[in-house]
Amino acid sequence: MIYLKIFLTFLKIGAFTFGGGYAMLPLMQQEVLNNGWMSEEQLLNFIAVAESTPGPVAINMATYIGVETGGILGAIIATLGVVLPSFVVILIVARFYAKYKNSFIVKSCLTGLRPVVVGLIASAVVSLGFGVFFPSGATLAAFDFGFVSSVVIFGLVVYLAFKKVNPIYLILGSAGMGIVSGYAEKLFF
Repeated sequence: MIYLKIFLTFLKIGAFTFGGGYAMLPLMQQEVLNNGWMSEEQLLNFIAVAESTPGPVAINMATYIGVETGGILGAIIATLGVVLPSFVVILIVARFYAKYKNSFIVKSCLTGLRPVVVGLIASAVVSLGFGVFFPSGATLAAFDFGFVSSVVIFGLVVYLAFKKVNPIYLILGSAGMGIVSGYAEKLFF
């Protein structure tokens, strides 16, 4: 029964989100937490791993969550569920897009979808950012060494990203800074 639930959940996530993996994160977060498959902290860790490993973030997330909830078969089913809607839709779109790409309805539809995608990504950034910077809730105690480290790493990565530093270096550098920050917190705080 868990396999059917995993498949249907990820099928819904794949079918009702537009704009790629980051746009899927809010719905994926809601579904995973509502089903009690993992805690918010575990989910944040999985997102960090999914982002820093090769491949699309949504597929990586589905695979990781599937493994966590249903083992290897769960991973296969979750991945299939999240990919299947896009696969079917892109086959249909590819068939008809060339013919209708200049249609007023198609252009208007795409114009309406673009802000939704940006909004969904922004929602994921705010929601996940709150969990990263305030894992224990937004209290005065949350403004500790871990918070300061996270803000410094975040600020540095944003600055370097705007300077067009290769994302691979940003990921590796952030992991290194996180390790150094963790050791510093253990030693001095």
